[in-house]
Amino acid sequence: MRNFIFVLLFLPGIAVFSQSVPIVDFEQLQPRLQLSNDTTYIVNFWATWCLPCIKEMPAFQKIHEEYISQKVKVLLVSLDFVKHIDSRLIPFIEKHELTPEVIVLNDPDANAWIDKVSPRWSGALPATLIFNKNFREFFEQEFTYLSLKQIVESNLVKQ
Repeated sequence: MRNFIFVLLFLPGIAVFSQSVPIVDFEQLQPRLQLSNDTTYIVNFWATWCLPCIKEMPAFQKIHEEYISQKVKVLLVSLDFVKHIDSRLIPFIEKHELTPEVIVLNDPDANAWIDKVSPRWSGALPATLIFNKNFREFFEQEFTYLSLKQIVESNLVKQ
């Protein structure tokens, strides 16, 4: 039996995936939406069941990769149901090789926290908050890589 497990773990092409996605409520997330420093934060609210969210996800991945050595941080806040983390969210992260930080927002009282993210947010997805100490803007739209890059570039904190 031990040899069988050893073979499975070390066969080429077989990925052993043990992704863990933190689950937070809005009270735990809120301080991360209030940071005011030299880092530009891109906080994308999305879900695996949201087709525009899925379509724009490569733009967030590419921005994360392109600015990884700069003061830019991408946070992907999934609004998927907790019961779907293992069956939908983690397979999605794995399939699309997402490397930005992903968390699950599990706070059923959306009416209490949506306005705290932005009074302009209707609750629709995708939604993105981009901010730093000099800039704060909320977008209820789907992004392309170029449109996202333009916002990031024009609002980076100059050192």
